[in-house]
Amino acid sequence: MNGVDLFLLGRTLMKIGEDALPTEGSGRQRGSVRTALTVVSDIRAHPGSAISEIVTRTGLPQSAVSAAVARLREAGAVVTEPDARDRRRLRVLPAPEISGRVEQVRSTSIDAALAKALGTADPARVAEIVSVLEELARHLSPQALTRLRE
Repeated sequence: MNGVDLFLLGRTLMKIGEDALPTEGSGRQRGSVRTALTVVSDIRAHPGSAISEIVTRTGLPQSAVSAAVARLREAGAVVTEPDARDRRRLRVLPAPEISGRVEQVRSTSIDAALAKALGTADPARVAEIVSVLEELARHLSPQALTRLRE
């Protein structure tokens, strides 16, 4: 495997992940799922950040970050509060308690989306691949991204 193969695998895995996320009960959403997940990932790594700081770290347009924060706030994944040092800015933090929507998203299985992508209905094959992905996730946690930026 080379860098291009790894990059393409990553894109495929992102698409499978997006397809696995539940959409029922979420209503009409602003922005993409990928943007919202990128933003919430940044917020979890840097709680209390201002929108402009999230923009700088993620490279996303400010309008996309603002829309993602609004979407995540509606889902109960984040809360906002005025910045004590600059009342014109909002700080974005992970929600103190997991909302029903966040719990639903986190508990949804990837099996159906993975089976579709693999082109198989064999539960043993799907379970085998899920196990490999879980092992990979244990080794490549979100902190790996921080190490890459150092």
